[in-house]
Amino acid sequence: MLVALAAVPAALILAAPASADTNPSPPFIDHTQWQHWGDLVSLRVYPTAAGREAAGQLFKPSWEIDEAWGEVLAQAPDVNTPGMRDQFVCHFRFAEFAEPGKASWNLEPWRPVVDDNAMTAAGCNPGGSEEPF
Repeated sequence: MLVALAAVPAALILAAPASADTNPSPPFIDHTQWQHWGDLVSLRVYPTAAGREAAGQLFKPSWEIDEAWGEVLAQAPDVNTPGMRDQFVCHFRFAEFAEPGKASWNLEPWRPVVDDNAMTAAGCNPGGSEEPF
């Protein structure tokens, strides 16, 4: 499907992929923390400055996403449940564009597993708005 250039912001059209020597280096994740409210739970993922920089690039190499997810798994191995990686990838791809500098990227195991289009349309929070705490 072709996208009309008029619908694409000029900054995105003019943005060039970062060269290999300007890409941020790991670690991308500073720490993670489980939060509970009522019967629900959320993993807060706190990116490093390099993680925010990587997430804020329009063109991201897939190794950065894989590396960052591996860092999350190393800190919170129990996060490896259906849908959680998809939520993380969505946050890594879009959070710094939608809400730059947000303190944490929040992943919830209770959210439904959806395809990429539904995930993106839901702002990385399928099944309801972001948690209230």
